[in-house]
Amino acid sequence: MVLTFVLRRAARLCAVLLAISAVSFLLIHLIPGNPAQILLGQRATHADIVRLTHALALDRPWYVQYVTYLWHALHGDLGDSLADHVPVAEKLAAYFPATVELAAGGMVFAVGIGVPLGVLAAVYHRRLIDIVANLLVLAGVSVPVFWLGWMLLWLFAYEPSRAGLNLFPLAGRLSPAYDIPVRTHLVILDAVLAGNGRALLDALWHLALPAVTLGTIPLAVIAKMTRAGVLEVLGSDYVRTARAKGLRPWRVVIRHALRNALVPVLTVAGLQTGFLLGGAVLTESIFAWPGVGRLAFEAVSNRDYPLINGTILVFAAAFAAVNFCVDLAYAWLDPKVRYG
Repeated sequence: MVLTFVLRRAARLCAVLLAISAVSFLLIHLIPGNPAQILLGQRATHADIVRLTHALALDRPWYVQYVTYLWHALHGDLGDSLADHVPVAEKLAAYFPATVELAAGGMVFAVGIGVPLGVLAAVYHRRLIDIVANLLVLAGVSVPVFWLGWMLLWLFAYEPSRAGLNLFPLAGRLSPAYDIPVRTHLVILDAVLAGNGRALLDALWHLALPAVTLGTIPLAVIAKMTRAGVLEVLGSDYVRTARAKGLRPWRVVIRHALRNALVPVLTVAGLQTGFLLGGAVLTESIFAWPGVGRLAFEAVSNRDYPLINGTILVFAAAFAAVNFCVDLAYAWLDPKVRYG
């Protein structure tokens, strides 16, 4: 039964990716402008533009281009970037791990703070902790990411550096002083594999501000959902029974209430992880983080069709894969869930 569920979801995943690639391919080609004009510059002649457009096969109908692109993509070839002729798959392999690292850091921050904050707000319902938690949640949802990123960068990196304090770095993933072998393109993991503790601390130091910026909104959402779920479970009969048996209050909350309240929280966390992977453009731009978000922004600016399609496909696949993992985790958290 589980195998049937996995196969069905895999088939749905392929169908979703196919539909997304077709729609994105069409919408990109509906945008006014010619990539050949951008590549050649304003001084290019009409004959040069026509020649390059034909060389790049951009003068064919979009559906013909899409079928050709899809055939090559099924064989692992996402085409070459129009800007520098580097294979798109090679670029994504180099840049996507940085986005994964940033999204993972943001989610660790969101879950690590959001779940305990939600539990405390539920246990101390309508008390000072609950009021403060609700205010923090409201502020976390309301503050724009770009404003928060610039403020954190200004307060904890730029201004201290002017005073001679090196609290946090202004940009990048690792200081130039550390040279570690690139094995996975995940700087933190590469530092661990190299056994370089100082490089590991430096990578975490660089990740701190971007992760806080990206994880603030998911933190607020997760804290709100955790509070609501724990409050609902605390009023159930089996929690009252556990309390009547004389179990310690926090043992009742953690072992009985929190586990049952984590099912909706898991759903939200999975969705937020997908949003983090696809919505890190602003954060990566502010902190000069070399991820797929910045790569997608540059691709759109240059009308780089193959690179745009590649980034969209990667984001869609990551989002679908995260939700697929969330569905599988339901069976572990909730025995009542059955897959047909």
